[in-house]
Amino acid sequence: MARPGRKKAAEPPADGFWDRPVLMNLAADLLVVFAIASLAWAAATAVQRLPIFPLREVVVGGTVENVTRSQIEQATRVALVGNFFTVDLDQVRTVFERLPWVRQAEVRRRWPATLELSVEEHVAVARWRQADGESRLVNDRGEVFAAASDRQLPVFAGPEGSAARMLARYREFAAALAVVGRSPETLVLSSREAWQMRLDDGVVVELGRDEARHNLSERLARFIAYYRPAMDKIHLARVGVVDMRYPNGFALRPLPSDLKS
Repeated sequence: MARPGRKKAAEPPADGFWDRPVLMNLAADLLVVFAIASLAWAAATAVQRLPIFPLREVVVGGTVENVTRSQIEQATRVALVGNFFTVDLDQVRTVFERLPWVRQAEVRRRWPATLELSVEEHVAVARWRQADGESRLVNDRGEVFAAASDRQLPVFAGPEGSAARMLARYREFAAALAVVGRSPETLVLSSREAWQMRLDDGVVVELGRDEARHNLSERLARFIAYYRPAMDKIHLARVGVVDMRYPNGFALRPLPSDLKS
């Protein structure tokens, strides 16, 4: 006697994405929002690129003495890419700060078609002497920058990164020497931290290394105290070098050939 076959259990009805109206409506809404946002972005980009928003002028503010008009015009042609809305202000600032005498630049938009450029120039206070012969200057903040100048400036020579420290010492030495009518013409800091300066009358003063018990200010004060009496007795320019590295005195010697130029 044949047994009746077993019936398979009924499978649950399919419940996929296409069978869920709520999910379909949500996806449709997201697609519509994305499409609208894309169209809005494309329209805004297209409007910005239209010739109705061109940059018509660059107004330069600040005191500009060393940056020439031709340099500003050349930098403007390089930097101004795009219109009033699309121009990259950071790129414009970078281009202008590459000009030799520009220390810092600020750029901002002024409606409807102007860029305002504010320039801070370097204030050169000394020349920086280096082996490669490249013309470099030191500004009033002790920063070294590349530029050319025909002004008569004191000369600094020292290790890389020492310009700010040398400027501080130069100001200290210049103020002290003013009482005897002299000023530093060249200031040298060796790799061993020894200081030397040449005065405007040609005398070279060896100050040596700064030490707690025998510091540079004390040595310079001693030189100044004896400068006038010594000048009354002997022409220091003929002697050439005044060595102040002794604790309680100084020595005079002829100028070495390597310091004459």
